[in-house]
Amino acid sequence: MGLKDKITADMKDAMRAKDKVRLTTIRMLQAAIQRREVDDRITLDDNGVLAIVEKIIKQSRDAAEQFTTGNRPELADKEMADIAVWEQYLPEQLDEAEVDTMITQAISESGAQSMKEMGKVMGLLKPKLQGKTDMGAVSAKIKSKLSG
Repeated sequence: MGLKDKITADMKDAMRAKDKVRLTTIRMLQAAIQRREVDDRITLDDNGVLAIVEKIIKQSRDAAEQFTTGNRPELADKEMADIAVWEQYLPEQLDEAEVDTMITQAISESGAQSMKEMGKVMGLLKPKLQGKTDMGAVSAKIKSKLSG
């Protein structure tokens, strides 16, 4: 079963269970997927859907941070609840040690010596790590290793 099929099945389950909060959250994700497919006139595969899930989670984390800063904890809590639902569609997350090992490996494989060659390293890592870890954190780690 593909990721889009799983999302649709989960939406139907939420309807049957009359779980309005979960249903609304899954519908938001499904709307984002459909919007991308219609705008780009494509049918997304699992990697494309995964990219949308990651994007929507990142946007909600940013919103939750803004709500917390703006002293609106009830809105921040809602964003965090949405994130919890969407995270179930991500693959199993890698731990820090595994990510560090993969970064070191990619730097040696690419022969990168400086920040100018960071793109080579990211090019090697992105297909392996997409959805399995925060790519922003990976980017920061690569920068520190190449500048240090």
